[in-house]
Amino acid sequence: MSKRYKSLLEKVDSTKAYALADAVALVKELKSAKFDETVDIALNLNVDPRHADQMIRGAVVLPNGTGKTVRVAVFAKGVKMDEAKAAGADIVGNDDLVESIQAGNIDFDVLIATPDTMGLVGKIGRILGPKGLMPNPKTGTVTMDVTKAVTDSKGGKVTYRVDKKGNIHAGVGKVSFTTEALVENITTIMATVNKAKPASAKGKYVTKAAISLTMSPSVIVDSLELMDIK
Repeated sequence: MSKRYKSLLEKVDSTKAYALADAVALVKELKSAKFDETVDIALNLNVDPRHADQMIRGAVVLPNGTGKTVRVAVFAKGVKMDEAKAAGADIVGNDDLVESIQAGNIDFDVLIATPDTMGLVGKIGRILGPKGLMPNPKTGTVTMDVTKAVTDSKGGKVTYRVDKKGNIHAGVGKVSFTTEALVENITTIMATVNKAKPASAKGKYVTKAAISLTMSPSVIVDSLELMDIK
């Protein structure tokens, strides 16, 4: 453990669950890198992803964006290709895009597809899947409304998916954001996660929550406060 990291740890009470606004204010004080660090939220949910109805997955557009430049690729045909380009998509194609991806050219962060191109996308599922780039209706990346999908992706959309241990990780902004902007982003994503609580999930829904920077210790957040967000 480096001296830098040890000094940051001294600022955090690891036995305390901080109120959301206090946790955000504290994590901003932990900035130590020369770049604009990402603020991440980590949640542990009391769900069993082995049951289909407890597989928490979705997407939400953060009101203050993510602070990241997102490169968007779109699989489309005909007029939808023109709509995607007009919306600001970085890459638009179909058969040619399949060949490019098969050749190892994955120069994008988000992949959107119209339903009529999913047959093409299926050919490269083994490439896209492990990278988390496979389009999915639940995250709004399989749609005929490519204009909205591209705009949302570039404007602050984040996707989340619970892993096999019930954890969710998501970037909620940059350390350069104001405390108020970060709190608003976290509140937005928590409202969506809470709304997705399955009826079959018993007990405390959010068992643990923490926020951190790219290169900082975690700050525990009061999970009861987060569960009350609607």
